[in-house]
Amino acid sequence: MAASSIAKGQVDLIDFIEWPSVECLNENSSHTFANALKQGYRDDEGLCLESDTDEELLIYLPFTQVIKLHTIVIMGPPDEGPKTVKLFANRESMGFSNVSEFPPSDVVTLSPENLQGKPVPLKFVKFQNVRSLTIFIEDNQGSTDVTKVSKFAFYGSTVETTNMKELKKINPEEQ
Repeated sequence: MAASSIAKGQVDLIDFIEWPSVECLNENSSHTFANALKQGYRDDEGLCLESDTDEELLIYLPFTQVIKLHTIVIMGPPDEGPKTVKLFANRESMGFSNVSEFPPSDVVTLSPENLQGKPVPLKFVKFQNVRSLTIFIEDNQGSTDVTKVSKFAFYGSTVETTNMKELKKINPEEQ
């Protein structure tokens, strides 16, 4: 993937994922989310995340700090790679039973070019103060029973927050 296709100032947000709290529903236990998400694994073409009982996947990604999400990359094989992806910012405790009850922050239809690494810009205004991201992969390119994702990458920036402990009290007499 060409670095020029990611907006200037955007960084790979992999270091801000709260790994112990990541959840993936309907993943094949021998082809888990770590294969498509973790550094080192996601760049190994032999590894991928696979769905288990049908084509759907539901992934919950909490972040260690508030981020602004700008662009995503989702790669996969031409027939089994994801097609319709719904993204939900700051939605906790979603499952397959209630995913349709919430309006997504953005819906992305992946093209064959996207599956080969072409970045997908998001509705940036919807992803300004993101503490967690839920990704619902609704279907895949070939309408098969198994969806495969070889790589996820998230590009954006952290939200600089004020550390209240570092603020100093101002003595009115010193002004």
